[in-house]
Amino acid sequence: MSADGRLRVAVLSFWHVHAGDYAKTAAQHPQTELVAVWDDDEARGREAAAEFDVDFEPDLDALLARDDIDAVTITTSTKDHRDVILKAAGAGKHIFTEKLLAPTVEEAEEIISACDEHGVKLIVSLPRLYHGYTQAVKEVLADGALGTITYSRVRLSHDGAVANWLPERFYDPELTFGLAIADLGCHPVYLTQLFLGARPATISSTYTHVTGRDVEDNAVVAVTYDDGTIGVIESGVVSPDPFLIEIGGTSGWLSYSERDRHVALALKGRDTETIPVPDDLPTAFDQWVEHIRDDTRADDNLSRAVELTRLVVAANHAARTGTKEDYR
Repeated sequence: MSADGRLRVAVLSFWHVHAGDYAKTAAQHPQTELVAVWDDDEARGREAAAEFDVDFEPDLDALLARDDIDAVTITTSTKDHRDVILKAAGAGKHIFTEKLLAPTVEEAEEIISACDEHGVKLIVSLPRLYHGYTQAVKEVLADGALGTITYSRVRLSHDGAVANWLPERFYDPELTFGLAIADLGCHPVYLTQLFLGARPATISSTYTHVTGRDVEDNAVVAVTYDDGTIGVIESGVVSPDPFLIEIGGTSGWLSYSERDRHVALALKGRDTETIPVPDDLPTAFDQWVEHIRDDTRADDNLSRAVELTRLVVAANHAARTGTKEDYR
C-alpha cells in the first residue's frame, strides 16, 4: 500500500470499452490510486497512460514484479483472461476483472482456484446485481406477493453495432466468444439466474447477424425450469432499447424499465402500485476493496461468475446446433 494507506492499482489492457471506467474509478476512489498501465497494444497503452498521467509498462512480467503495485483491473479480451489473471494471481496481485471471467467453466474454476491458492482477492464486474432496482425486485420475490413465479423476461440492448461506436475488435469471435450474449447479454443472464435460479433444465438460443459480422449482434435465449417456469433473456447491439425486467407469477406481475425508474407491481384484485427503487448497494469495485481490506472472499460474486460462464457457453452451443438442450 502507499504511504497514505491506499491500494496501488494498475490497469492490464485497454482492450475492453470499460477499461477507462475502471481506471477512472481506481484513480478517484478514496482507498485506491492508479499507478500504471500495461497493454499488449503499445500505442493504445501509452495513450491511456498519458491520459491518466501514470506509468506505461510494456512488459507484463515486469509490471507484475513491481512491489509498488498491490492490485490490478483486467480488461483484456476474454480470450486472454485466463493467462493474464493466472500471472497476476501468481504475482500476488488482487484482481478486479471484466466479465466474462473466462470462455469456459474449466478456465473460470482454474482462475478462482489459483486466486484462492495465492491469497488473492478476486471479484468480477457484475454491476447490475448491486443496483437498487435489483434489490427492489428481490424483495418482491422474497415476500411471495407474485405467488408462484412462472415467467421472467430481462432485456438489455444498445445500438453500438449500427451506430459503429463499438471497436471492431469486439466482432472477432476468437477474442470475444460472442457479443450480444457473451458480452452485453451477460447482464440479463446473471439477473435471470438471480431471479429464477442458476441452473435451468433446458436452454435454447436464437442468434442473428443484423450487421453481417462474425459474432451475433441480436439474440434471444430461452431457459426453462423443472417447475415449468420460463426465462427469456434478450440482448442486442442493434437497437437503443431501454433496459427492461418483467416477471409474472400466479398472483400478479412486476416490471421495471429504465424509462420509468421504478418497479410497477400489479396483483390480482388490486390497482397497480409503484415501488420506489432504493439506493444502489456498494459497487463491485467498492466490495473488492473491502474484501482486500478485510481479508474476505467474494463468495456469492464468484459463484455467480462461474454460473454466468456456464450458461453463456451453453447458450452459444445451443445457437450453433439449433437445438433445445438439456442444461442439467
